[in-house]
Amino acid sequence: MAAYRPGVLIGNWKEDASLEEDRLRDFMHKRERGELLIQKIKKLQDNLFKKIRLSVSKDGFVHYGDTVMLLNPDDKSSVENRPRVCSSLTLAINLDEITVHSVESLQAPRGVSAVESADPVGRNTFCILSVDGGTIGEPIRFGQNFGLGTTGGFSDQMLYLASDHKSFIRFAKKSYLQQVFLTDELSYLTCWQATFLDPQLRLEYEGFPVPANSKMIITHCHTNRSLAVPRNFWTWSYFGKEYEVICHTYLDSHKAEEDKNYWVIVTGNPSDEDGTMIDRPTPHPGGIRKNEFYEEM
Repeated sequence: MAAYRPGVLIGNWKEDASLEEDRLRDFMHKRERGELLIQKIKKLQDNLFKKIRLSVSKDGFVHYGDTVMLLNPDDKSSVENRPRVCSSLTLAINLDEITVHSVESLQAPRGVSAVESADPVGRNTFCILSVDGGTIGEPIRFGQNFGLGTTGGFSDQMLYLASDHKSFIRFAKKSYLQQVFLTDELSYLTCWQATFLDPQLRLEYEGFPVPANSKMIITHCHTNRSLAVPRNFWTWSYFGKEYEVICHTYLDSHKAEEDKNYWVIVTGNPSDEDGTMIDRPTPHPGGIRKNEFYEEM
């Protein structure tokens, strides 16, 4: 039986060589146009984790047009469920692995979740929008409708935070309560209101400007349910472990909202371009004495 030398071509060698050339040509063409999967994922992640500078509040209030973070403060004082996370959580865009591998930009509808990162990036920053004719720069007030929009770090689109009554086909995946999502249409489903934290003083504070970096309740106008993070329902997203965000009003024995419904609208730190007001150290009530100053030095 005769043996072939290494240089002898056998089988459909011409077809195999042509197919390999076509694959290489297609790969080079997609790489030049940025259509490779790894390039799409990198572009999506670069936008979602792009550093965003928050708006600085000069008068201490929240205004239309401000870029802010929505933070659910830590609940270290609550000991009812030990497994719950105690750190502060921020509202963010949620992406599963299938979405990351199939899209180049954000598409509606899109889910939201609460993440432990408190650094302002494209994924967890929102813009305060006017839905009833308010002008940019005007303070929003308790009981006044406003919208919450996010670009996710992209420049050609905006998605709006929305919610709707739960039904047999529309509900939160883990808690089965009223879901919160992002949509690309402004409507009555995207209207929210800020409510003063103390129920006994809400009537007195109706119409007053909303202070920034203070605890409050954010209520969905259409369903009259409050934005909440139960902290005992979590899911795995493409970015890791995150917590479910829903619309549900949790009341204690005194008919007051629990810490699951507490939110802080975080603005930028005027002394640090990349910082936030929650990173700013708390000042001493009576200032720093001379001896204390040298001890810190």
